[in-house]
This record gives sequence, C-alpha cells and structure tokens, in this order.
Amino acid sequence: MGPITVSGAVMLRLSKLTDYAVVVLVRLSRGDAVQTSPGIAGATGIPEPTVAKVLKALSGGGLVASQRGARGGYRLMRPLGAIPISDVIAVVDGPIALTACVEGALTNCESQELCPMRGRWDPVNDAIQQALANITLADMQEASIPRAFRVPPARVAPPTSAEPAA
Repeated sequence: MGPITVSGAVMLRLSKLTDYAVVVLVRLSRGDAVQTSPGIAGATGIPEPTVAKVLKALSGGGLVASQRGARGGYRLMRPLGAIPISDVIAVVDGPIALTACVEGALTNCESQELCPMRGRWDPVNDAIQQALANITLADMQEASIPRAFRVPPARVAPPTSAEPAA
C-alpha cells in the first residue's frame, strides 16, 4: 500500500494483488467444490501465475484451504460475510499502517526522539483499520451488483390487529 498523488491530492492505494485477491475470493465463493488456479484464472481473466501467487498468500493467511491431488484445488475457509477486507489487505500487503511511525518499524528517523507527531497518527490509523474491519467481502460483492438488479430485502408485513379500525 503506498501513496499516489492525483491532481494535488494524496490517496492511499492498495496493491493490485490485493484487488486480485478480492476477485479470487469472490470467485471461490461461487460453488461448493474446490476450484483450481487455472479455472479461477479462466473465469476471472487474471493471469494464472498471478492467481497462483494470490492463492498461495491467501492460503498462508488462512483465508483459503488448499487440497492436493487429482481433485485438488482451493476453497474458502469461511463465508464472504465473515471475511473483512482488512484481513485480505493484511494477508496480501501486510499490516495496515499510514506511516512507519504507526507501523513501529521506524528506526532511521533523525527526529524520532523529538518528533511532535510521534504517536499522533495512531488514532487515525486505528480509525482506518476499524473502518476496513467493518466492511466484508460480502458487502463488496453486494455493492458490485447494479442497484437495478439487487434483490430487495424481504419485508415483513406489520402485525394486524384483531380489532377493526375505528
């Protein structure tokens, strides 16, 4: 994850592998059987070596399980509604941190001991992590369906009173 400057504004940007990981996970949610790397690549248009790399990372992060053998492949470890986007980002890109100060990996900063902002990014970083933890892959999948094609939630009719209206 790194910053990108667009028309003077700085935005956070996730790696392409994280984007691909989301696509792969959503694809794995379709069907109960295990799916192969070449099959996922064919269905998503992502090159097979990239799909294999993403699946390896997702497997190492516990989001997918691999099954070896003639009927081998990959399957989700939990439903999309139980996978927050923050988990996918952490598995593919590493811990979510706005600055090296937040990450705790800052060792070469000349101003570290005197920095007036030391620790001040923590609440901002925590808010971003919390927001990403509250968005699941099921939420993202739902948002990808145009509103006109979304199935509205079932409405429960209000209970009717046994007494006639006056």
